Amino acid sequence: MTRDELVALLQEKKMTEVIELIEDAEAGELEELELVEGIGLLYDEQLNREVLALLESLGVTVIYLKGDDLEGEEEDEEGNA
Repeated sequence: MTRDELVALLQEKKMTEVIELIEDAEAGELEELELVEGIGLLYDEQLNREVLALLESLGVTVIYLKGDDLEGEEEDEEGNA
């Protein structure tokens, strides 16, 4: 799927936040994207793969976090509040 086809599909599904991620990546404003392992970015697995492949082709590093990693981050945020 091309970038334009993907963006058109995202527009059709009203996924504006995902389109903004792609635009940020194209502008060089998105270097890393942290996702929970096993969940991904979107519920639609095929669309999820397409979006992540596009983001990676634009130079975005996708970092997959495990549940244990999230618990540590929450504790850090609570301790810094």
